[in-house]
Amino acid sequence: MSGPINIASESEWSSLLSGTNVVIADFYADWCGPCKMIAPTFEALAKEHSRPKKVAFAKVNVDNQSGIARAQGVSAMPTFKIFHNGTCIETIKGANPPALTAAINNAVKLGGPATGNVFKTPGRTLGGESRSASLSKQWNLKAFFDALIAFFGLYFVSLFTFDPYKSAEDSPFNLHRKPAPRNTGGSQTAGGARAPPRSSFKTLADLGGD
Repeated sequence: MSGPINIASESEWSSLLSGTNVVIADFYADWCGPCKMIAPTFEALAKEHSRPKKVAFAKVNVDNQSGIARAQGVSAMPTFKIFHNGTCIETIKGANPPALTAAINNAVKLGGPATGNVFKTPGRTLGGESRSASLSKQWNLKAFFDALIAFFGLYFVSLFTFDPYKSAEDSPFNLHRKPAPRNTGGSQTAGGARAPPRSSFKTLADLGGD
């Protein structure tokens, strides 16, 4: 944003008032001590709030532009005048930075909303899926393919063995395969021989029934 405009003629002043929503003018003199003291505050506010055709800051040297100063009734320096649509709505006399800042902050609101990218966050397409729904579909597909692989694995294992049920039971594709029991001194048959474990599967269809 630009700083204040140094008014060089009455026509420039009139053009600025007629073509800008809000004009904040600083009527000053080069020999005025308080004018020099508050000048940095005015310039900083000008750089912060200036917007083309909406908010403008002007500096009017009362010695060089005495006609403008007289027309605005300026009799002491510094004098700050705020114009809205060409009409003076507020006057601040003297070097009072807090009062000037408060008045300008209120005045710039009359200039209208600032243009630019108001919405900076990315939007979503209508009908688009959320991330959680997408992840849910991915996991459902994974479970489906895991089950499919297990089915065909058990099928081929049982197809090429002499004991299909036993092979299916011991196959790594068996999703319900139980770990081998530990030897904890359980029941044994007469003569010390351990009884063979019973198969928990009766048919191939029972493998996925649990």
